[in-house]
Amino acid sequence: MLYVALTGNIASGKSTVARDLAARGATLIDSDQLARDVVAPGSAALRAIAEHFGPELLRPDGTLDRAAMRQRVFSDTAAREALNAIVHPAVRRLREQRVEEARHRGDRIVVADIPLLFELGLQGAFDAVILVDADENVRRDRLVQTRGLSAHDAQAMIDAQMPSALKREGATWVIDNNGPLEALAPQVEAVWQALAARATPQPLTPRFRNDAP
Repeated sequence: MLYVALTGNIASGKSTVARDLAARGATLIDSDQLARDVVAPGSAALRAIAEHFGPELLRPDGTLDRAAMRQRVFSDTAAREALNAIVHPAVRRLREQRVEEARHRGDRIVVADIPLLFELGLQGAFDAVILVDADENVRRDRLVQTRGLSAHDAQAMIDAQMPSALKREGATWVIDNNGPLEALAPQVEAVWQALAARATPQPLTPRFRNDAP
């Protein structure tokens, strides 16, 4: 099994690449989905969040008010670190469970979509790393146009992340997503072919030869 990390800063187009890889046959493990799963009603992580941040972050139906949570931690480093200390270990355990399930099924290529891969220092756990990147001004414009953010808030979200230039140094492949959607597909296909080649078992070379008749 080839175990690959997929990462990229906000508005880079990482989610689009993830869907494209899954459509080509990769088993996708989405960290955002894992993060939602580990704070499901009744979970230990949700109880810990309510105890630390207060029950007002829970909706009447018992689910986490994710918008209120984001607002609470966005500009508060200590609060963000406290939330990460609760959620990240739970996400890591669930990801490991999903990987083992894929391994037991015999899945060939497993792609873990992890936005904070480099920030968490997880890159060494993978056989390869795919980084989806776009220029800062392109990502800022996307946040303004697609998410309705002000230019100030969009820039603040970008500034809160590790610069992608540092991440490029640790990536196996970089997919540049500055252009239109149709320019993305050939790059994804090229990376997929490279993944498929790595995932193909190589024939064993005999250690000894017997040339005797």
